[in-house]
Amino acid sequence: MSLILILLIVAVIVSWLPRSVERSMIVGLINLVLVAGLYIFVGNSGVVSFGHISFMAIGAYTTGLLTIPTMAKVVIIPNVPDFILTTSIGTTEGILVAGIVAAVFGFIIGIPLVRLTGLAAGIGMFAVLLIVNNVFTHFEPSPSGSGMLTRVPTDTKLFMALIWAIIALTIAFIFQTSRIGLLLRASREDAIAATSIGINVSRYRLVGMVVSAFVTGLGGALFAHYVGTFGADAFFLQFTFLTLAILVIGGINSLAGVVVGTFFITVISHILDRWTNGDSIVGITMDIPPGSREIAVALIMVAVLVFRPQGITGGREIKWPFRSRSTEDPEPSNNVTSDNTGAN
Repeated sequence: MSLILILLIVAVIVSWLPRSVERSMIVGLINLVLVAGLYIFVGNSGVVSFGHISFMAIGAYTTGLLTIPTMAKVVIIPNVPDFILTTSIGTTEGILVAGIVAAVFGFIIGIPLVRLTGLAAGIGMFAVLLIVNNVFTHFEPSPSGSGMLTRVPTDTKLFMALIWAIIALTIAFIFQTSRIGLLLRASREDAIAATSIGINVSRYRLVGMVVSAFVTGLGGALFAHYVGTFGADAFFLQFTFLTLAILVIGGINSLAGVVVGTFFITVISHILDRWTNGDSIVGITMDIPPGSREIAVALIMVAVLVFRPQGITGGREIKWPFRSRSTEDPEPSNNVTSDNTGAN
């Protein structure tokens, strides 16, 4: 509730600010959905994933193919199957279908991958990202090829993005406080001990993967309806690094870290983007080279890893004032990939 209230207040304030600030807020909310999806799996399982942006790509292409007007499809993407060529649904339906398709894909790839641990799991997920990126790069829905989609309805506005961000945070909160989420978090602390008391770690990781893929697919669909035109290159290393950096900076073990990290990086990115374009921020004008934003995010992440490994939030959730300390979460573990064995 605290996180949602903060988002509502910030969104209302931003709606009265210049258009450039509103655009940055929309991008920040889309990133929030993506990072919430990543957190559902990484934050609760402790297994780092370098391939979650593949779910984003699937969500973006799914909603794009389904929501482009049928009259435009005949010209833009004549090479797609007939049932796609003759079907056009609304944006909300397209986003939901995108999440479902991403979840199904997450279930399929999760069956073998959730049994991997540590570095092997990260490499396995990165291999999935490479495969998905290669498929969409050579996807030829139009005679020109190149995997580009255009004419996707640009419906992602501020309060629409806010609603989906709240939905993503709600799903993440419900999952982490559910029985499955709590058992998965227990396995994050010590997978061997969890297995020894009968917790089927791989099964719960698979559930986490599916829910995570669903939310990340929603984020991909929101992105598609924000930019309107995109190709496979949009869903590769840049988003992979950005989402992981936000999660690490905010705090990988808490949902509050998702919001705090996203807000922090959104503000930094907005300032640096304005300075890159030669604009003024609160009377301060600087001329910085392109790429400064990425360098700054990388340096911030390194600093956090060195001086505050548990992130800005310290792995804790945001509490209402005067709440009893007895209801707070225990001190979070500093482990991210603490498991040393696969589960049956």
